[in-house]
Amino acid sequence: MRVKSLHIYPVKSLRGIDLNAAEVRPRGLAGDRRFMLVRRNGQFITQRTHPRLARIKAELTSSGIRIYIPEAGCFDVPYPQGEKRMQVTVWRDQLKAAFVDHAVNAAISAFLGAQVALVHMDADTRRAADRAWAGDRHEVSFADGFPVLITNHASLGALNAHIVNEGLCPLSMDRFRPNIVVDCETPWAENDWQALRIGEVELKLVKPCARCVVTSIDQKTGKPGAKSALSALKTLNPSKDPDNPGVIFGQNAVVTKPGHIAVGTPVEHIG
Repeated sequence: MRVKSLHIYPVKSLRGIDLNAAEVRPRGLAGDRRFMLVRRNGQFITQRTHPRLARIKAELTSSGIRIYIPEAGCFDVPYPQGEKRMQVTVWRDQLKAAFVDHAVNAAISAFLGAQVALVHMDADTRRAADRAWAGDRHEVSFADGFPVLITNHASLGALNAHIVNEGLCPLSMDRFRPNIVVDCETPWAENDWQALRIGEVELKLVKPCARCVVTSIDQKTGKPGAKSALSALKTLNPSKDPDNPGVIFGQNAVVTKPGHIAVGTPVEHIG
């Protein structure tokens, strides 16, 4: 097995970007989901309620991020200094994040038709990974619950074969918003993986990833479509765990040994 592709999402729920190599740190891949959009009350937003977020692109710069908004242009957003902070909510977690005081907030708000603002997870912002599954010692960015999401390219092939057989269009992997895609010959082999070594990096797989309506959103156009992935996964890979109901695609992981990985790096199953 090898790493087929690497992806980060500099702003939670905005369009992802592809990488040739990445540093894997305790909170996840460097630069992944360290920014987030929130409402005035600090509640986070995602494509679940605002699918047009998929049309906004963010990339890393040496001093912050660059955001491209359709019809509004490009905005260079520096890392905030952290003097201005805001109470934010990500699922059940409440924490203080650095407020991004920048014109990009008005531009994104106009594009979405909703008042939102960017916040940043700086060094003073700490958030624990989902303790029920990951234990007490792991941290996470603004990702839903875990530092790293791993998917299997062969499972996408099996999923698409089922979808095409139903007369629908195949899906690209970006619908599932992974960090690491593994090139494996066996569909659904990831269901049995306990831990992986990828070069010098080691990851412990702690929770199968239950999927939601975001899989129905085209990650280039931001348009919702048929819920073909969810329907197919009910047949192909339903959850067998009552504590994690739904349908499964991919595995959430925590970082037990950080380091450098790249596309093509061998992947070894170690547990």
